[in-house]
Amino acid sequence: MPPADVAEAAAQEEKAARAARRRRRVREAGLGYLLIAPALVVFGFFAFYPLVRTIQLGFYRTPPFPGLPNKAVGFSQYRSVLTSGDFRHSLWVTVLFGVYTVPTGVILGIALAVLAHQRLKGIGVFRTIFSSTVATSVAVASVIFFTLLNPQVGLFSYWLGKVGGSGILQDPTWALPAVSAVTVWQNLGFSFILFSAALQSIPDELLEAAHVDGASAWRRFRYVTLPLLSPTVLFAAVVGGIAAFQAFGQIDLLTRGGPVNHTRVLVYYLYQEAFQRNNDGVASVIAAALFLISLLLTAAQLRFLERRVFYAR
Repeated sequence: MPPADVAEAAAQEEKAARAARRRRRVREAGLGYLLIAPALVVFGFFAFYPLVRTIQLGFYRTPPFPGLPNKAVGFSQYRSVLTSGDFRHSLWVTVLFGVYTVPTGVILGIALAVLAHQRLKGIGVFRTIFSSTVATSVAVASVIFFTLLNPQVGLFSYWLGKVGGSGILQDPTWALPAVSAVTVWQNLGFSFILFSAALQSIPDELLEAAHVDGASAWRRFRYVTLPLLSPTVLFAAVVGGIAAFQAFGQIDLLTRGGPVNHTRVLVYYLYQEAFQRNNDGVASVIAAALFLISLLLTAAQLRFLERRVFYAR
């Protein structure tokens, strides 16, 4: 066969192979889209569409009485709500709530997990106790602490000398720390389970080698255990930050945003505008802002903390 014919046959064979690969990729892509179609429909109907409608409703001022048409106001409602003193105050309360709950929950979760990781007789009982709050709902935890903090019969109020007074939950200085403590306690079981599982994955050989080299218990924790726990710390911090910006149940049951709005986080402010004042337009602006803030906070946490994460190979 002449060289020209050989080259032409090779080119045609290569072209046919490329066409076959292209058809295979199209079939695989079609199968992939078919498999994720149910999830896309669910997410689109229950997540993406409500988000778009919420952002759209923020451009309309809703009347105080039902049945009247909404009035298009453009970006003016976004500007007025986001620059208002009420929004800035609720945002500051939410940030404080996150500062109180997220680092405290992570530190206590690590501390309890390290304590329960010891090879001691009967340690399983303490592991059960430490993880028991994972089965406690926000409502149950709030009712328990509402009773303990009651200014008339509460045990905590008796210990703190608040019996017969206004009570801790009615004190503007201590109401938010008290609600934060309830939140930390309720989420502590989840944090403990996370870090306990992470500790189980750390090879004992590394700790034994550090011990043989003369490292103290603190140095073994600081330079061996903690770096290997950093991916779990990142996950717990991100999840805790998102949960802090979505807190509602404990606020509603314990303080209802009081006293004097000192515990009115953004979600409770949204609830007041939507369901108490029937102001859906303002509530939509708050919801859109809350979504954007949560997104930016999560991105900032991932960018800042991931640089300090050590992934073992």
